[in-house]
Amino acid sequence: MKKHILIAIILIIFGFQLSAQKAKDVLYLKNGSIIYGKLIEIVDDQYKIQSSDGSIFIFKTSEVEKFSKESPFFDGRKTAGFGFSLEAGLLVGSQHTDFSAPFSFNFLASVTSNTKNITSIGSGVEFFGRPYTPLFIEYKYIFYNKKTSPFFFARGGAVIPFGGDEQTPSLIINHNNGPKDYKGGASFTFGTGISWAKEDYETFLSFGYRYAHTSYVQNDYNLGDVTYSNSLNRLEIKLGIKF
Repeated sequence: MKKHILIAIILIIFGFQLSAQKAKDVLYLKNGSIIYGKLIEIVDDQYKIQSSDGSIFIFKTSEVEKFSKESPFFDGRKTAGFGFSLEAGLLVGSQHTDFSAPFSFNFLASVTSNTKNITSIGSGVEFFGRPYTPLFIEYKYIFYNKKTSPFFFARGGAVIPFGGDEQTPSLIINHNNGPKDYKGGASFTFGTGISWAKEDYETFLSFGYRYAHTSYVQNDYNLGDVTYSNSLNRLEIKLGIKF
């Protein structure tokens, strides 16, 4: 348990480091314009600066009032468009289960509409005693168009085992049990969290209730094929970054 707590703390610290403002090069022009980007060079009495979308602008020194390095002004969250997210975390909680502390890593492709509505499809890898691949659809609602905002989310789908059947040790085979044929099952999550938006990315921390159903079939000499079920009911804590 101490190991799992340490991992969670490291993830949270890493997330806060990512959420720090990224300093930008800034040109203040004499006509009142402000240009954010990356200063490429100053040569032949000219400033060459590249904006966040890759465009390159060249200004004569006579046009520039001053040059500085600072954090850009936050002018609101992304209003629409496609995005990509990475998230990782633990499924914790005291309950009777075969899996002490499952781990989850997911990636999501998303579409934002009207700033506050984000719809995503996702997959990844999760470890419930053995590896599974989740497939899901998620809806997230951002409450405020501010730098820091709470949100609500819900996702549903399934988990699919991969890696082949588990061969039972010979000691157990002597008791008439064969290899385990693992099956997937339904999965859903709903919860809340907080998001920190920056100029071109955001970090988030989420807390939710996670349910996942898995099973395996094992042959018994006396009973034939027997299905054993596992239901996961956990608190899901995840840290992520969205581009």
